[in-house]
Amino acid sequence: MFTPGLLLSLLFAVSHVTPSPVGEPSFDLDTIDKVVADAFEISNHSWELGTECEAFIELYSPSLSVFYDGAFPPPRTLDRHLIGNTTAMIDIATHVVQTKEPGTLPLIDGDGAVGDPASLGVAVLLANWTRTNESDQSFSVAAQDQLVYLLENTLRTSDGAISHRVSEVQLWADFVYMAPPFIAYYGIFQGGSQETALLQEAYDQCRLYRNYLRDDSGLWKHIVLGDTASQDFRHWGTGNAWAAAGMMRVLQTIRHSSQAWKFESQRADLTSWISEIVSATWAHQHENGTLFNVIDDDTTFPDSSSTALLAATTYRLAALTKDYAFVPAAQKALHLIKQNVDTDGWLHDTVDPETFFTASPPGTFSPEGQSFVLLLQAAWRDFTASLV
Repeated sequence: MFTPGLLLSLLFAVSHVTPSPVGEPSFDLDTIDKVVADAFEISNHSWELGTECEAFIELYSPSLSVFYDGAFPPPRTLDRHLIGNTTAMIDIATHVVQTKEPGTLPLIDGDGAVGDPASLGVAVLLANWTRTNESDQSFSVAAQDQLVYLLENTLRTSDGAISHRVSEVQLWADFVYMAPPFIAYYGIFQGGSQETALLQEAYDQCRLYRNYLRDDSGLWKHIVLGDTASQDFRHWGTGNAWAAAGMMRVLQTIRHSSQAWKFESQRADLTSWISEIVSATWAHQHENGTLFNVIDDDTTFPDSSSTALLAATTYRLAALTKDYAFVPAAQKALHLIKQNVDTDGWLHDTVDPETFFTASPPGTFSPEGQSFVLLLQAAWRDFTASLV
């Protein structure tokens, strides 16, 4: 069995001898180790921890990710020699469950967001599935509480879109990465009619959010409905990245489920909707490979965070569809991201993820940006492997 390091080395070698769209090598493993350490250091908010867990799954334990053809059911035993290192992901999930405030439904404080705590749901479900203490129901109860909260205790639009905010009905593009992948993944463990219903719910949330947020450009607005002052109709790069990457996770969960045959039209829709964002986004890529913070507004600033996650999603889409039209754009983006990661593993030229429209101040870095680099590394590796 290959170690992650050996596997990446072999894939790098293959990219030089196999006719393929691959031309840009990925990060070296020493740099990735530093990116991981930095992500650990600065990830604290719910969505940061959830994105970090997903990055660890895709990077270190790819056979547990929804992108793996044999993903379901996951193995009951986390054998490091067979599936990679899951320690960090399980540790985060364990800490979240053990410190969950009694009497509350969300996994963790969402800072006013409905969807963000659910970003940790996949890690909690995996921790429950692979627990060694069969009498420990804490992970199962916590995951169920989170699902009940999303489906039964939140505000919705009149047509059923779950609000991303607790205080009012308001839809953010970010939600699509946080909640629908968890809803779909929860369904996998239920089987039968419950699985079908939850997979459909995950799809429906993507569909509804697209209906509200997409405009004629093919890009998604950031925030609609609710308080007028907080609405944002701009095409925020990270928001579009969240949406495309979240739909990709839902799509792959459905594809690899036992109910996939029931969802042919939904799978086609999701593939098309992801492609819309990818196509519209790269039309605005700058010569050096970057995307700007507002994708179609050159008066804003270059943003490595959204560039990294959209490149990762582009690799995932190409591996799935075998359509390599946008791989050159992803390659240019990867080259840029490599240049923007310093010798200590920090990603530079990022948006401040809490203000949305200012750059990260000097000496500060984006927690989600660090995880996006890891997601990009994993997507590049899996894309390259798909060419062999």
